[in-house]
Amino acid sequence: MQIKDVVLAPGNGAFFYDDQAAIRAGAVQGGFVYAGEPITPGFTSIRVPASSLSVGLVLADDTVVWGDMMGVQYSGAGGRDPLFEAAQISDLTSRVVVPRLLAVDASRYLDACAKVFEPFEHKRLPLPLEYGVSQALLRAAAYLHRATMAEIVCSEFDLPLPTLRVPIYCQSGDAREINVDKMILKAVDVLPHGLINSRQKFGVDGQTFIEFVKWVATRTRQIGGPGYHPVLHFDVYGWIGMEIGLEPEPIADFICRVADSVPGFTLNIECPADFGSTQAQIDNYARIVSILDNRDSRARIVVDERCNTLEEIRLFAEAKAAHLVQIKTPDVGSIADTARAVLLCKENKVGAYVGGSCTETDLSARASVHISVATQADMMLAKPGMGVDEAFSIVGNEQNRLLAMLNRRRSHLEEKSNEKRGGYAEQP
Repeated sequence: MQIKDVVLAPGNGAFFYDDQAAIRAGAVQGGFVYAGEPITPGFTSIRVPASSLSVGLVLADDTVVWGDMMGVQYSGAGGRDPLFEAAQISDLTSRVVVPRLLAVDASRYLDACAKVFEPFEHKRLPLPLEYGVSQALLRAAAYLHRATMAEIVCSEFDLPLPTLRVPIYCQSGDAREINVDKMILKAVDVLPHGLINSRQKFGVDGQTFIEFVKWVATRTRQIGGPGYHPVLHFDVYGWIGMEIGLEPEPIADFICRVADSVPGFTLNIECPADFGSTQAQIDNYARIVSILDNRDSRARIVVDERCNTLEEIRLFAEAKAAHLVQIKTPDVGSIADTARAVLLCKENKVGAYVGGSCTETDLSARASVHISVATQADMMLAKPGMGVDEAFSIVGNEQNRLLAMLNRRRSHLEEKSNEKRGGYAEQP
């Protein structure tokens, strides 16, 4: 069951790394680039092509299973790891992680992760590194057990085989109107993200944003199929707080006003404000959540910034400081911790959204699907990239294939069970 070799391959993420601080400070976008100097350490320009690093585990029969490491779009912001540097990560992987990989039993997933991800020089390994290597280890365990990655997760965490699909959430990028139409025509469950990441997009007192929300709701009625009624989800990147102020009550008032403008729709507002630290975020988000709940609002608060690692997710969930937690997979680290994070949210009756970033790859997106379905998350992000078609296809098709395989597995288990009892399985 040992890994006999490890190979590394440089790669591309599906979008770009962006300097959020520079964009918030008013960097002007011209075409696809931003003019001006970067602010966040590590950035040589405000927009940098996303890089990734693939790690391949060579198994005993020469089969190679892969995982992909990368950072998130807004690296270095909101308490996140710094900008992903493939050369530095490659060197650390070769020196420290490869010897550990060659010494573990790849058939025992959680045990292998625990051994490979032990601290180095009293520090945790970089989270993108954990993310990619844990994907490869999950694929290795699935291959060795002749199972799906979701089944490995269910076995390791003592979960039943899932039967239900997980709602998919798409993001529009800057091509808002065209991509909203695509989402509606494809009957996406949750839409459209909106990328409300600048004062221009939010507008004075949020009026530009409110008009966009109303347009999305109207558009779903205009071109959506019969009975189509998606959840509306908007990421405002802290702009409610920046434009209106950092007091919970006025923020809640504004969110209620937005929800009232689209009656009948559930409204998710992601990152309404950034209060500057994890504890301040927890305290103030909990207050906003409480106000909205007391008003029976149809709006729900989604936390992203300042809620990155498994421990931070635990703190937010226990404090009820969100209705829904985005589990931003590269920021969480090991994909096993993404599974733990979903289960932790469920224990605390807080919604779990398996997110991530447009900068990811097809491999990391597919692995995330298996985690989402195995743990029965409340929703998952269509990724990678900032388009709709490719990401929705990758994540949606992977989920459908997975559920078909699990249904077949369940049917065979029922047949064997009936045979043992001397009966026959009911024919479908």
